[in-house]
Amino acid sequence: MAEPIIIAKDLEVSFGNNTVLDGLSLSVPRGEILGVVGASGSGKSVLLRTLIGLVAKTRGSVSVLGVDQDSASEEEWQAVERRWGVLFQRGALFSSLTVLQNIQFLMRETLDISQELMDEVAMAKLEMVGLTPADATKFPSELSGGMTKRAALARALSIDPEIVFLDEPTSGLDPISAGELDELIKTLQKTLGLTVFMVTHDLESLYAICDRVAAIADGKIVADGPISTMLKAKHPWVKAYFRGQRGNLLAAQREQPAL
Repeated sequence: MAEPIIIAKDLEVSFGNNTVLDGLSLSVPRGEILGVVGASGSGKSVLLRTLIGLVAKTRGSVSVLGVDQDSASEEEWQAVERRWGVLFQRGALFSSLTVLQNIQFLMRETLDISQELMDEVAMAKLEMVGLTPADATKFPSELSGGMTKRAALARALSIDPEIVFLDEPTSGLDPISAGELDELIKTLQKTLGLTVFMVTHDLESLYAICDRVAAIADGKIVADGPISTMLKAKHPWVKAYFRGQRGNLLAAQREQPAL
């Protein structure tokens, strides 16, 4: 088993009187693609944002790449932040910047390199995610949903992270585009040796690319393991999700021998 590089222990996150995460613990080993699932409002995105420091926790601890979130200095935590990339829901591209400028945003903030080199690196990231040089000058309003997600993924990869956090990467995409994005994520993970923390509601993604799945309910992880483990889970929501009509259909398809 590879070393865990994301560790959350006894996390509690509350908004007023609403406790979203209630003693949640989870670890992610290096090189894994973890899919995090749960009902709407269960705290999937809150967990992701807590891990990267955008949401304050009430109690518990977070460690990323061996650095404790609470004891680290501002400079130490910023150094860790430069070792991950994030794809937010709906892409969250800057609407006033071109695709190329969006990809270069983190480079300008963190790297001391020439504009020429920045352009070369950004174009390489653009091609890495399946976009063309012609797409570089487009603005987000000119992109399709799939192109937006790819551009956002290129931005997440812009400074060669070790970890990528993906928040609903296939949300809003048609099945073909979603499948293509899943394959791209899997290919990049293998090629670049990434650790992937992926919040998703997409059963197809879980089956296609995830090494492990963690299900959130009642503020905690209620099931954790590969798909085979999730199919045997007794928790009512997990059972309904993986053994509902669509889940059973996917399971049956996976069990059929290839023609």
